[in-house]
Amino acid sequence: MALQWLALPVFLPILSAIALIALHRSGIRIQRIISGASMSILLICVAYLLASGFGDNPQVYPMGDWPAPFGIVWVYDRLSGLMLLLTALLAVVSFLYAIATDEDKKGAHFHALFQAQLFGLNGAFLTGDVFNLFVFFEVLLLASYGLMLHGGGAARSRAGLHYMVINLIGSTIFLFAVGALYGVLGTLNLADLAVKIGQAPTSTYGLIAAASFLLFVVFAIKAAAFPLYLWLPGTYSETSAPVAALFAIMTKVGLYAMLRVHGTLFNEHTAPTNLINLIDPWMLLLGLLTLIMATLGVLAAVNVRRQVAYLVLASVGTLMIALGINTANALTGGLYYWIHTTLLTAGFFLLADQIVRTRGDQIGETHPPMPQAILAGSLFMVYAIGLAGLPPLTGFFGKTLILFAALASPLWVPIYAAILISSVLMVIALARSGSALFYRVEHAPVPNPPTPTLINTPLSWVAVALPVSLAIGMVIASKPITQWLDDTSNQIRDTPRYIQRVLHPEQTEPATGFAPHPMHGIEVSP
Repeated sequence: MALQWLALPVFLPILSAIALIALHRSGIRIQRIISGASMSILLICVAYLLASGFGDNPQVYPMGDWPAPFGIVWVYDRLSGLMLLLTALLAVVSFLYAIATDEDKKGAHFHALFQAQLFGLNGAFLTGDVFNLFVFFEVLLLASYGLMLHGGGAARSRAGLHYMVINLIGSTIFLFAVGALYGVLGTLNLADLAVKIGQAPTSTYGLIAAASFLLFVVFAIKAAAFPLYLWLPGTYSETSAPVAALFAIMTKVGLYAMLRVHGTLFNEHTAPTNLINLIDPWMLLLGLLTLIMATLGVLAAVNVRRQVAYLVLASVGTLMIALGINTANALTGGLYYWIHTTLLTAGFFLLADQIVRTRGDQIGETHPPMPQAILAGSLFMVYAIGLAGLPPLTGFFGKTLILFAALASPLWVPIYAAILISSVLMVIALARSGSALFYRVEHAPVPNPPTPTLINTPLSWVAVALPVSLAIGMVIASKPITQWLDDTSNQIRDTPRYIQRVLHPEQTEPATGFAPHPMHGIEVSP
């Protein structure tokens, strides 16, 4: 398969955004056609790349035919392919809901910003160097500012201001970390950085460790980890539903960066003993704290959308625990849970919007019965079961895999306590919310009842039901998916192969055993 296919996930969205800006006076129908066609092609492309096994061995695409580490390279493997597919799926679901409810008509350039957001996300998942990771972070953040404020309103503007300020601070710290790494090691290509860290003199270890912790702070801000999470509940609950659904992948960008950058630079294959797994204990600790605080937020939430936003935080905490355990089994369970929570939190935001449009946002208030309450209530129950981690849905499988892997950790007792107790408390909170939303109704006429604003089309319900349908499909195909994720976690941890593929893609790997890397003395496994 031609490597040029890797250009499509990055260039197609940005070219679509440019076309949408140029044709913004042509009407919303033309914009929808262009945006929908672009996302359909993108979904087909990334699904084909993943299904074809193109990423079974890391594939490197040098921009301008400049080899690493001198030029910009995109690296496609199983992890980046998975993230591209998740992004495309959420984009399609969000797009369908936006056009079904006319959310895209409430402000200018919705579809152009949407495509620019996809450009930033896909670029972040494909880039092979730290500086371009910063560039794509800024692109997706700039687009997200516009999407966050789309439609206007005082509450949305206030939440957007908090979101912008905290991310600008993170971007500044990111530049400091990038500058420190480049000043010490003279490169920003991930593979080359891993080699140079292994060769660095001991006098530079302190500065390298400081840069590593600065990067971790930046990624923790993007992931909304404790104590840097306070921007997320307001931002996600105040923005429009299709934007919040797409934002379900945003916290995963920070987690992906932790896994990709720190996992490549500071592992037992490449880093000196003093620098191995620098952030794992911190990641585990912050994951536990994030999960605890998110669970309290789910219990305390008084409106539907904010409760779903805290469920996003709970997923961040659980995933950080899995990444902090840092074993192949933990990574497999984390990736399974990663797919599950990304899909279900996105769909839950859309369902929450359906509920809010007909009933109102306050959980404890009494309202007349909702239209199509049986359908909405059934979907609410399925989403609640999935996100609380109850069987038979994917949340139970993902948490079980993580708990099984946690037995290898010396902190398995607090890990078990945090995950199991938080699951019980989330069941209680969601059961209470469901009872209040669907059973606390006023059958007598209510003065000045809320005017239903739901555009009740089959397409809006298709968008709501699609993520949970995919999650049910994951349960049915749990064995092959888990086996695929096992191979993916092994590939992620095989840093020598990643380095060889990036720096010397023309070399043939040994068929058996281990062979020293011809230029850098790094062992490369097949």
